Amino acid sequence: MISATQSQQYARARLSRDPRFDGCFYVAVRTTGIFCRPICPARLPAEANVTYYHYAQQAIEQGFRPCLRCRPDSAPGSFAWQGVNTTVQRALKLLSNELATPIATIATRLGISERYLNKLISAEVGVSPKRFQLHSRLLFAKRLLQQTSMPVTDIAVAAGFSSERGLQSHLHTQFRLTPTQLRGKHNAVKESAVKESAVEASAVGSTVMQVVLAAKQPYNWPQVRDFLRVRALSGVEQVTDSAYHRQFLIDDKPGEVVATYDAAKGGFMVRLLVAHAAHIQPILTTLRRVLDVDTDPALVSEALLSCGLRPAQVTPGLRLPGVWSVFEAGCRAIVGQQVSVGAAITQLQRITDTLGLPTRTGKVFPSAEAVADNPLDMLKMPGARKQALVRFAQACVARDAGELTDDEILAIKGIGPWTLEYIRMRGRSDPDRFLSSDLIAKRQAAKLAIDAQKAAPWRSYLTLQLWLLAGQQQEDA
Repeated sequence: MISATQSQQYARARLSRDPRFDGCFYVAVRTTGIFCRPICPARLPAEANVTYYHYAQQAIEQGFRPCLRCRPDSAPGSFAWQGVNTTVQRALKLLSNELATPIATIATRLGISERYLNKLISAEVGVSPKRFQLHSRLLFAKRLLQQTSMPVTDIAVAAGFSSERGLQSHLHTQFRLTPTQLRGKHNAVKESAVKESAVEASAVGSTVMQVVLAAKQPYNWPQVRDFLRVRALSGVEQVTDSAYHRQFLIDDKPGEVVATYDAAKGGFMVRLLVAHAAHIQPILTTLRRVLDVDTDPALVSEALLSCGLRPAQVTPGLRLPGVWSVFEAGCRAIVGQQVSVGAAITQLQRITDTLGLPTRTGKVFPSAEAVADNPLDMLKMPGARKQALVRFAQACVARDAGELTDDEILAIKGIGPWTLEYIRMRGRSDPDRFLSSDLIAKRQAAKLAIDAQKAAPWRSYLTLQLWLLAGQQQEDA
């Protein structure tokens, strides 16, 4: 629940309409029965009529409807901002992102019982896990209804509902609205875009959609762009001045996504092509992580300053670009052991050119199966490192890469602490991994007298910041 002190803080933030608070809390207006983002352009309601919530799902549970103007469903996520414990934070993300996954399965993945999960979520949010997931489905469905031209049946599938009727029933119960009412005059999709997407979808036998991906502000797109561009694999990724383009495989079906950054809109205009509507949410979740749109930059800056960096040494809006999958992150880490970024990308490109499956417009990164069954003769690097790569791929075939434990990864011959930390930092987007054995980070930390422990729980960002500072010093030299 929100304390009196927090309410006062939120009141000041609401009046400021500062975009940096977008996603940190929600404003419910008792006189209208509607809840908004703190950046809503509508006339500010009197404080006496306002109630604050940490999560949009809480407002829905209390009977409030999402604003059709500021669209709370489009706000960036901000679970870490609240400082909740790790298990609760992971649970809330899973409930928000894996809309069709049974609650029992989510509890198993968290390593706890379903009963204990219910206790944790109910205590933190005041809503059961099942209700929290339902509200997350409704928010995602509302977003697709208002931002895309997708048929309602496909939207129901994408949002985790078993049928169009189920979606309609819950929309009526919770929001007192129908899909048609939500689309109506509030649909942001232009008629020309609707026709264009429909034609292309028909031509390629896939679902084509466009949607807005909000980013916590300030967001340093040039820093993310340059980081990804240096590490991009030809055919798999393309990074332009304003966009990130990626080929991927999901459920053995190819797809592609283009995310174009729009500073004026505070986020990315995403164009997604997938084989099935059920793939939309998982891909958008991965994209959010790869582009790191939900991190609160104010908290990161505060942590970096507390560990000894000066204000001039902290990159505004710093982000931690992720890798598309844990398996790919492992390959990048193993191939990158004790070599430069350029040398590692050259080797990874050889693997991709040889083993990557072709798509309509490019290639997808090789699968674990392809690497596990190949001698990797195309690589020019020590045999021991090739074997480490093959063994890692074999482990990922035997068990999903995302489910491998740290001990299981370290047990693979040829994988040490640096490789594991890199996998966690970029493959799992763990915010608190300081690569203490990384030569560049180690030298920079010593040179600048940094106390890395004081940057917790944002030490991954410290690692990245030290890399950036080292690169700037080389350019200055």
